[in-house]
Amino acid sequence: MLNDFGYLEQIEANLRRVKEEQAANIQAAGKLMADAVEQDRLISVYGGGGHTTLVMGEMFFRAGGLANINPVMETGLSVFNQALKYLELERTENYGSAIMRYYDLQPGDLLIIFHNIGINAATIDAALEAKRAGAKIVAVSSSHWQKEMPPDHFIRHSSGKNLFDLADVCIDDCNPVGDAQVKVPGFDTPIAPVSNVVDFTIAHWLEIECVRQCVERGLTPPVWRSANAPGGDEYNAANLKKYRPLVKNL
Repeated sequence: MLNDFGYLEQIEANLRRVKEEQAANIQAAGKLMADAVEQDRLISVYGGGGHTTLVMGEMFFRAGGLANINPVMETGLSVFNQALKYLELERTENYGSAIMRYYDLQPGDLLIIFHNIGINAATIDAALEAKRAGAKIVAVSSSHWQKEMPPDHFIRHSSGKNLFDLADVCIDDCNPVGDAQVKVPGFDTPIAPVSNVVDFTIAHWLEIECVRQCVERGLTPPVWRSANAPGGDEYNAANLKKYRPLVKNL
């Protein structure tokens, strides 16, 4: 039997906590997403740097995912820009603002922001710019990081704001400071982070809740089928025709 030193149990406990404690917030976010579908708007998704950008990718052009997802992609902030470069950029003020201005959010648009820590420059600047544009914000982040990081910590945005201070709906992913949770006997440094497993699951819970509410309203939510399954390309053709001219990354 594989000994993962409690890793699976840590993830399960975190997910159960989120499902129980954040249900109302996930439902509220699902309503905003269903509103976007009903109003024929795109749902923009942004990751504030590093591995949180992977969650944005998980929601974009994904089998079983919503077709009206607009990924606010910036390679400079992603893990594909080499570690030390993206680390510098996610701590650089006004970078996130410039990205958000490029994507030209409009009043009433919906932006979902993922960032596990929720205090860095690229995250806070993006949220501030989205608010200036009149967009609604759903934030997925950890209250532990936002509360426990010192007010004068160097990675904080100069405003001192937390992501949850700026969002219309806040979903606490309950991820712990430091992220990695497993301690192997004889080795002091924790390994095996939990945040991406939890945040990917939250992303899919949001999609499920959106689709559920759309069906309740009598709406047909735009959803992708696997392009690799028989009939997938044919099924997706209508969504591509509609959304390809709108989404800058399709």
